[in-house]
Amino acid sequence: MTESAQPRAREAEPRQGRPVLLTVDDDQSVSRAVARDLRRRYGNEYRILRADSGSDALAAIREVVLRGEHVAAILADYRMPGMNGIDFLERAMDLVPHARRALLTAYADTDAAIAAINVVDVDHYLLKPWEPPEEKLYPVVDDLLAAWQREGRTPEHKIKILGHPWSVASYEVRDFLARNLVPYRWYNVDEPEGQRLLAAVGVEAEQIPVVVTSGGAPLVQPSLSQVADAVGLTTAAAEEFYDVVIVGGGPAGLGAAVYAASEGLKTLIVERAAAGGQAGQSSRIENYLGFPDGVSGGQLTDRARRQALRFGAELIMARSAVGLEIKGPARRIVFDDDSSVLSHAVVLASGVSYRQLAASGADELVGRGVYYGSASTQAAACAGDHVIIVGGANSAGQAAVFFSAHAAKVTMAVRGDSLERSMSAYLIEQIEAIDNIVVRTNTRVEKCEGLDHLQCVTLIDTRDDSVEVVDAGHLFVFIGAAPLTDWLPAELLRDQAGFVRTGPDLVVDGERPPGWDLDRDPYLLEASIPGVFVAGDVRSQSVKRVASAVGEGALAVTLVHRYLAE
Repeated sequence: MTESAQPRAREAEPRQGRPVLLTVDDDQSVSRAVARDLRRRYGNEYRILRADSGSDALAAIREVVLRGEHVAAILADYRMPGMNGIDFLERAMDLVPHARRALLTAYADTDAAIAAINVVDVDHYLLKPWEPPEEKLYPVVDDLLAAWQREGRTPEHKIKILGHPWSVASYEVRDFLARNLVPYRWYNVDEPEGQRLLAAVGVEAEQIPVVVTSGGAPLVQPSLSQVADAVGLTTAAAEEFYDVVIVGGGPAGLGAAVYAASEGLKTLIVERAAAGGQAGQSSRIENYLGFPDGVSGGQLTDRARRQALRFGAELIMARSAVGLEIKGPARRIVFDDDSSVLSHAVVLASGVSYRQLAASGADELVGRGVYYGSASTQAAACAGDHVIIVGGANSAGQAAVFFSAHAAKVTMAVRGDSLERSMSAYLIEQIEAIDNIVVRTNTRVEKCEGLDHLQCVTLIDTRDDSVEVVDAGHLFVFIGAAPLTDWLPAELLRDQAGFVRTGPDLVVDGERPPGWDLDRDPYLLEASIPGVFVAGDVRSQSVKRVASAVGEGALAVTLVHRYLAE
């Protein structure tokens, strides 16, 4: 058979008049693997087709439609030459509007998948690899097929956010849902469809954001905990007493949770924003052991979250710890809603936050062009714009590389005289190879200006105090690290910067810390309150790396066991 005469889509089984499951991937090995797994589970009821490109898949869909058959669901890879997965699905919708759609994404494409939910109404997205399919592939396909069989039309039950692009509260809700990988549809209340939905809810534009739940109930200007409840995230502890409570769901906290829960400890994780912390916002981590091609922070930490939950750990979201009390042999953690839990031991893994930018006008424009950390929800809005990244460490470098794929120009404003002192060599090489990234060393941000959103930024060269005003609509801050320790009691000792002191650092001239009532020195990661352990960035003198944080989380659990055995 000549190449031109080959079928455009390959059947994974003989042709029959059954609904079609279509998989599209330019990598033939991946395409065969997906088809194999689909055939194993659904081959008795569905016909499995696979295609190696979007154009071939569209031709196959036309043939199916002309035969009077149905396409039940489509699984399309995002990164395909010629026509990416989003473009393909958009065209496929015209042919088979009732087919359910899922996007297959690699480690760096999670943000693209979130955007695809809004662009082409994608029902689900799947991260590669999907093994084991029983856990990662089949549940998603089951949902797609159940919805197709039940409704046979495009669903309208997704969560809707009615807001304004330059509304701080609207940004916070969008960022919260995106970081927690919750699909939603965004409506700008300045546009007709947004205005129509706002009128249907019966509120004014001044009352945004409005979150319409999957059940159709509107939440007007909701708190993040209300949003979390509405989308099915857990916000309250199920028990009153735990073996260990872990404050913070970043790499250190998740590392501690995996080891604690897997070893039989009743474990609770408390996270105020989203699992993964700052690491979860990293677009690409390339120096983490075991991922030679790199991994997105979101994928890495989501895997850790699911792993901890599989072992039985409990995770509550949108809840901040505001107090730590000693209750005899127990430790009490108080939350921001005045609820509390008791535990035998506590692991503090609350991480750090980026320091405030000391620039005139910056505080007033937070959420309206000025952002702390990498706000992936703003990626599409940066298209064709000038983006400024403030900072010179790895997190700033990762953000610069990420936004360079969206913005017309990315300027890195770095206080130091080079990147070598604060950034990994692999990142510096990547930045140097990207044409639209400009690194400005010896530079500080003096002023941020704009009417309802950021419009221009004043940069000062500290070598000669020269001033330049540049047009920019987005500025992302990655400077310093402020520990989240203000809520801790005075007897829990910290260093001058607020990081929690532990282990040998607490023993001065042979004297144990004040109030220490045990006949031993504090363990390596133990704080000045017995039974309270510290892991990750919040610990004084810690190494600010993901791998180090995970290791400290695991070590903290070992010390918790030792403490509980006393």
